[in-house]
Amino acid sequence: MNKAIIFDMDGTLFQTNLILEPALTSTFDILRAKGLWQGDTPIEKYREIMGVPLPVVWETLCPKHSLEIREESNTIFHTKLIEQIENCKGALYPNAEQTLTTLAENYHLYIASNGQIAYLQAIVETYQLERFIKGTYSIQSITSGHKSDLVRKVIEENNIHHGAVVGDRASDIQAAQDNHLQSIGVRFDFAQESELQKANVVIDNLKELLTVL
Repeated sequence: MNKAIIFDMDGTLFQTNLILEPALTSTFDILRAKGLWQGDTPIEKYREIMGVPLPVVWETLCPKHSLEIREESNTIFHTKLIEQIENCKGALYPNAEQTLTTLAENYHLYIASNGQIAYLQAIVETYQLERFIKGTYSIQSITSGHKSDLVRKVIEENNIHHGAVVGDRASDIQAAQDNHLQSIGVRFDFAQESELQKANVVIDNLKELLTVL
């Protein structure tokens, strides 16, 4: 019987908050220079929706802009995020490496994220997560854009029969429930208590996974 743990990336394994502000600021500096934005960078608004697919991000941050400008903004932002990652401006959450090392002895580990492929690969390569992770799945690999469908893809492609989804947002918890896996919420930077209440278990540190699983 294949046992697996499927992790979200942003706000679960990777401290996206460390690179979010500088990347978003750089992006909106460029938009302001092009005359496409006025006012402050909407960092707080982005924090509120962290974890949703990037097209939704730009619909929310720039509701009056055309699709073309949103796509251009997304491309700039994506590039700036990767630059931050490759320059080691981000970090994994405390105890992530130790926890993943131990879990990999008994579980197959995967990542299922709303992040884009190149962005996720930059994190995996920079922090050498391939030591622990058997596969990284981006929302770009499915047409529906729903985390539940992405987790189902992981399950079907890897013949998973038992396991858990670990994440910080409602979409992660719902994905676990929709696919009959245990849902484990993490109370980290972007987590919201109202969403975590629906999880089977909530943890404050990744090392707690070693006792709750």
